[in-house]
Amino acid sequence: MTQATPFTKILIANRGEIALRVIRSARALGYQTVAVYSTADQHARHVQEADQAVCIGEPLPAQSYLCIDAVIDAARQVGADAIHPGYGFLAENQDFARACRDAGLVFIGPSPESIVAMGHKAGAKQLMMDAGVPCIPGYQGADQSAQRLLAEAERIGFPVMIKATAGGGGRGMRLVSSASEFPDLLRSAQSEALNAFGDAEVILERAIVQPRHIEIQVFADRYGHAIHLGERDCSVQRRHQKVVEEAPSPAVDAALRERMGATAVAAVKAIGYEGAGTLEFLLDSQGQYYFMEMNTRLQVEHPVTEAITGLDLVELQLRVAAGEPLPLQQADVRFHGHAIEVRLCAEDVDAGFMPQSGRLQLWREPGGVRVEHALFSGAEIPPFYDSMVAKIIAHGTNRDEARRRLLQGLRETVALGVTTNQVFLSACLRDSVFAAGQASTAFVGEQLASLLQRDEAAQQRALALAAALLFETTAVEPVAPLLRRLAHRLPVSLVLEAGGQRQTVQLTQTAAQRYTVVSQGQQHQIEWLELAPHGVRVLLDGVVERAAYARQGQQLYLHYAGQPLAVRDLTRSATERAGESAGDGKVRASMNGRVVAVLVAEGEQVEAGQPLVTLEAMKMEHVHLAAVAGRVATLSVGVGEQVTARRVLAEIEAAAVS
Repeated sequence: MTQATPFTKILIANRGEIALRVIRSARALGYQTVAVYSTADQHARHVQEADQAVCIGEPLPAQSYLCIDAVIDAARQVGADAIHPGYGFLAENQDFARACRDAGLVFIGPSPESIVAMGHKAGAKQLMMDAGVPCIPGYQGADQSAQRLLAEAERIGFPVMIKATAGGGGRGMRLVSSASEFPDLLRSAQSEALNAFGDAEVILERAIVQPRHIEIQVFADRYGHAIHLGERDCSVQRRHQKVVEEAPSPAVDAALRERMGATAVAAVKAIGYEGAGTLEFLLDSQGQYYFMEMNTRLQVEHPVTEAITGLDLVELQLRVAAGEPLPLQQADVRFHGHAIEVRLCAEDVDAGFMPQSGRLQLWREPGGVRVEHALFSGAEIPPFYDSMVAKIIAHGTNRDEARRRLLQGLRETVALGVTTNQVFLSACLRDSVFAAGQASTAFVGEQLASLLQRDEAAQQRALALAAALLFETTAVEPVAPLLRRLAHRLPVSLVLEAGGQRQTVQLTQTAAQRYTVVSQGQQHQIEWLELAPHGVRVLLDGVVERAAYARQGQQLYLHYAGQPLAVRDLTRSATERAGESAGDGKVRASMNGRVVAVLVAEGEQVEAGQPLVTLEAMKMEHVHLAAVAGRVATLSVGVGEQVTARRVLAEIEAAAVS
């Protein structure tokens, strides 16, 4: 006998590409969809594309997407009878699942009891140990005193991992190499966990050296039937957040897949699980795997599983939530080819992966690959949410074909106006270690220097092209006519800033739409073949190429040879901004963010490098340090305050040098 829980209208308690992904599958099955949004997202694509949309407050977390009462009220307001939580925000919140059930709404996910059982790392680990699932040695006790935790870390033996029990996405997680650094890293992990999840409790685990991060996708219905859909390899990470995901794993053969899959299925059956879930394991070099945690939701990287199985995982979620039995047996699951996904994030890799926000001036998605996003030219990327703005997924008959297609997709992706990790992603895919399928969780750390290297020759050609575009598109009267008349007779000097560096470029117009540009002693010949508002076909040093660009005032954003470049024209105003030197004692916000900790007081004496203020942006904490030793003369922010990039947080009156 089936136990149907029918519904007709689904509210998606999430935003951006996540909400759009759910809307797509829900509509295909004939369901109406409802979006919720914060005031920061009022023009977002998920708001535009849903059948209905309800504003649930200001963008600060406690007032919008994390506010259970607001989401439930929105569902009541429009007559929705089901809620899909997406992934992130409330997706693994047992109180939210329970509130949906109490309100008579179908929660498209597991029961609150299952979320409680697996959502708390300490309890989940004990359950898995009781079920015979191999687990990493560690400590998951109730005594959370700093003294007890340090003692347990020493018992386990360094290096150890600190993990927030309620955490996910790498937040509240720290790798500790020695006892001396344990207290500071423990405080940092607990602070980040409290801000992100409202719970500072942590567990400790022995750090497995250079493991693979392997996760098993499972599905279960309410009738005791459960299957797995193979594994995904998520080893390429930075700050414990996934960067590249693929399926199947280069390190897993058919026999190991069968063993790990059977372990995952047995685990979800043991707790009476229903819906989509993922069991995450660490795989060591000897082929031994250890349970880490279970995510009781759909994963960001589910498209790679969809690509190799041909299944729509959101559709399966909806069918299971409505009370249908799973439509396939384990023997029906077939794997075809290989798929790789990269996460395009708004972040400055060269500045330590610092989250970025602002307006996307130009967006063009590539062809031939799957792109999950909610972007458009002119879209605002707010500072309040996760830094991931798009996912790009390629499928091929084998791993190298998928890798080549993804590299081409990244090369064609145009995302101008906000700094992203696009070049870094391409470097990861090209790296010989990744190409050979040998990347472990240590990959980014070990290869970082080479991953950050840039093609200097291509950069110089891009700068020359940008200089010519700035000159060609300058429309300020009477500057433009004067420059053009001069350029026919003698070189014009342009002062440009790119990548934080200032250069003087010499430009000479040799004929209509032809230029000679000299930059750092290198001469480049440029001829326009086609010049459109946001794209150009150009003969550059004898090679016909295409580029995309967007201009905003004196700022030019260029996409050339698969790489973005931001160039500011300082020709008319080549003076330094006042007060920008590192030694002036002013501590400025490195990005838009919220103040989560003020670690000093006015009048206090501080040392150079001492932590002063901690900002949170896009779910990550960033500690701002004193640049000079001295006295805190002014402290201009308080905890909870939202600040913009470059705002002065504190000013240090430098100590006199004796």
